[in-house]
Amino acid sequence: MAGLIVRKDIDLVRERADLKAVVEEFVTLRSAGVGSFKGLCPFHDERTPSFHVRPGVGTYHCFGCGEHGDVISFLMEMEHTTFTETVERLAARTGVELHYEDGQGPDRAETSRRRRLLEANKVADEFYRARLAAPDAQPGRDFLTGRGFTQEHAEQFGLGYAPQGWSALLDHMRQQGFRDDELRASGLFSEGQRGLYDRFRGRLLWPIRDMTGNTIGFGARKLFEDDPGPKYLNTPETPLYKKSQVLYGIDLAKRAIAKERQLVLVEGYTDVMAAHLSGVETAVATCGTAFGADHIKIARRLISDDGTGGEVIFTFDGDAAGQKAALKAFDEDHRFLAKTFVAVEPNGLDPCDLRMQQGEEAVRALIASRRPLFEFAISAGLKDYDLNTVEGRAGALRHAAPIVAGIKDAVLRPGYERELAGWLGMDPNVVSRAVAQELRGRRRGGPSGGSAERTPAPERAPEGANAGQVPGEEPAAPRPALIVPVDPRDPAARRERESLEVVLQHPALLSAEQWTAFYRARFTIPQYAAVHHAVKVAGTAGATPSRWVDAVRDAAPGEVAGVVSELAVRDLPARTPEDVDRYCRDIMNRLFSLQIVHRKEELLGQLQRLGPEGDHDEFMRLNAELMDLETRRRALRADD
Repeated sequence: MAGLIVRKDIDLVRERADLKAVVEEFVTLRSAGVGSFKGLCPFHDERTPSFHVRPGVGTYHCFGCGEHGDVISFLMEMEHTTFTETVERLAARTGVELHYEDGQGPDRAETSRRRRLLEANKVADEFYRARLAAPDAQPGRDFLTGRGFTQEHAEQFGLGYAPQGWSALLDHMRQQGFRDDELRASGLFSEGQRGLYDRFRGRLLWPIRDMTGNTIGFGARKLFEDDPGPKYLNTPETPLYKKSQVLYGIDLAKRAIAKERQLVLVEGYTDVMAAHLSGVETAVATCGTAFGADHIKIARRLISDDGTGGEVIFTFDGDAAGQKAALKAFDEDHRFLAKTFVAVEPNGLDPCDLRMQQGEEAVRALIASRRPLFEFAISAGLKDYDLNTVEGRAGALRHAAPIVAGIKDAVLRPGYERELAGWLGMDPNVVSRAVAQELRGRRRGGPSGGSAERTPAPERAPEGANAGQVPGEEPAAPRPALIVPVDPRDPAARRERESLEVVLQHPALLSAEQWTAFYRARFTIPQYAAVHHAVKVAGTAGATPSRWVDAVRDAAPGEVAGVVSELAVRDLPARTPEDVDRYCRDIMNRLFSLQIVHRKEELLGQLQRLGPEGDHDEFMRLNAELMDLETRRRALRADD
């Protein structure tokens, strides 16, 4: 296994990557002064641009929602990739060769093999898409038209057509220089006694892409009656394609899912298309397998499933198979902190059929009509019991009590106890006791009974000053707040903020004497004092601007990392390089003048306390320092 990427290579990637170019793949930016750009924030809805980017210092900051960081963190947020994946992608983009600690990095042969497999799927994708326009692909086009999709829709989702011959793709791939061992590993071909042949023949194809948009496999729909294969045929397991870890449409839906903190799971490729075309852009589908643990990891990562919001909506057919799938999804509900819902169309229509028959508004209405998954699980299970008999009601209660006990929201749980009592026609106290017994059994180590043996999600620690206190210990003394409100009319606070903006954005403009004076300065606003200390810890501004800001951000307490980013991108009231030079010099001089005034006040106080009978040498020392400060103050004023 590869070790960690060495720090100097990460820094080089940050330095070479063009933050503005990367951001402009997602956000339209316009000039906001010298070296500054702004646009609408990609992390929250807004009408007035508050998202600022300073490519020169490699930092972005949103003054609306507080999101901040560098080119790596931006791409991680937008593409939902890991840190290592992001650095490796940017390294490939910028031509940086990466080195790894405790190892030689990724196995070169394996990396080369993966690259070839990605290339093979890309070439196949292009081949299939081109063939959808050929005369022999008319059955595929008819299939799409019959389900309400146009040629533009097919192009939007990248659909293609696999010819009926045995070697159309095979011949094309060999002409492109792919070896047979690479073709075998790609999943695009099958092999018989006579060798390789096309896996997909006479079928309509949907490209299946990973989170970053790379094609890693295909889903193929049968079009001809004489095709002996299954209705849908997918790429088999390959080094790229793991069906338990793949969600169709994730490349199209990931940004909407992250933004809305909602994921809608539908059952098929055409359902994903219908949902997106109807405005439900958070829709995805599994690929030939049930929604499982690995899919849940992807979903939780995208919706930021931290217990503060988010929802997962399952859509299923109204038949017995759809109900079974919903109950299976309910078995996995405990893995989410987000709320889970189910949306079932009363007439059993899937989103594709619903769009065809009733229009796009009906698809949006279906999702809006979602009901809690646990409510669906309760009502679905009650159908198995004769509620007109005592035995039936008792059995139904044994079925439903574990489900109600598994409701994560303790405020909702009593309400559903009363609902269940009404559905069963039982005394609410009886139902409450059954649920309470189930909860007690879980606390002792497992469910006390019932058919739904589910482990509830761990509850979050209560908030408060003593939330993390160990029993028997004295509560820790509260730490002074690092972030405090700042009066914009306070001239001292304004000087501190403006000087930090200069130091972070234009460190090269400060002379050695100014750096010495800056290090000695006393900052009074807690967050600015923390940043000032981080600047001193970072040590030197001799590095590139982006590395300089990163070094300060790394040295700062976590609470003020956002303050560093904000100061690094805030617009300076200067429109030309000459104005920038003048402004930075004036700001630092004003800071130093203010510091001199503060120090003079301290010295005058010491002289007053010393009195006429005090130590003569101390009196002379204090007077000499006062004279020196006054000389420095006049020099600063002359420099203005």
